[in-house]
Amino acid sequence: MRVAICQLNSQDDKEVNLATAEKLVREAAADKADLVALPEYTDYQGPKEGALASAEPEDGPTTQRFSALAAELGVNILLGSIRIQTEDPARCNNRSFLFGRDGKVVAQYNKLHLYDVDLPGRITYRESDTVMPGQDIVMGEVDGHKAGLSICYDVRFPELFRLQALQGAKILFVPAAFALYTGRDHWDVLLRARAIENQCFVIAPGQFGPYPPAGACNGRSIIIDPWGNVLTRMADKVGYAIADLDFSMQTKTREELPSLGNRRADIYDLKTA
Repeated sequence: MRVAICQLNSQDDKEVNLATAEKLVREAAADKADLVALPEYTDYQGPKEGALASAEPEDGPTTQRFSALAAELGVNILLGSIRIQTEDPARCNNRSFLFGRDGKVVAQYNKLHLYDVDLPGRITYRESDTVMPGQDIVMGEVDGHKAGLSICYDVRFPELFRLQALQGAKILFVPAAFALYTGRDHWDVLLRARAIENQCFVIAPGQFGPYPPAGACNGRSIIIDPWGNVLTRMADKVGYAIADLDFSMQTKTREELPSLGNRRADIYDLKTA
């Protein structure tokens, strides 16, 4: 399977952001990608008021646009996340959509873990001020291969990805707008750990660079194989990178190093009962 990760520097102009995302999807499809993955907050990065105003209904113009694009190009598309309206006008969902080659929604996932941090003098951010957390662990499928959905900060919670691996995931999606300050030290380490411990391919398209009023994202979008090797990584620019996933390599890895099968579920279940 040929996979493209698209890296964006979304700002506070939603239409410009979406036009850039569509352009990259078209370029990656022309490069024979089977799956094109976009980052978290593809739609908008900017002041809180504009973020809430950018939220759409579940079947709004942005999902319709990328559904039509997937069907037109005959590719799978991960729309890393956009803001979706909820019953609370003060909070939206941070939702990821996976579209199949026919444009139909294969899976949709609301971010479970919200980024609420206060590192004095470095970064303060409260995603929960404007976002309502999800409640469900979500799996999808890409060309017959099971995939676990997550978004950004979720990567710090390994139990989510282990549960997805136990449900048969071969791919783990981690679209992100990872903060620059923490990303420089933690991004690669966390993603490679999730790949190695679950023996999955990790597909992590990200945002990079500054956005208003004072944010900055890490970038370094990446695809990692089940052994923890980096298959491709983006430089600090808007664009895309491609890698080919070899599922026979994954099968061999799981057979030769059967760590998922060596789990002591009998002990874990006792501890969590």
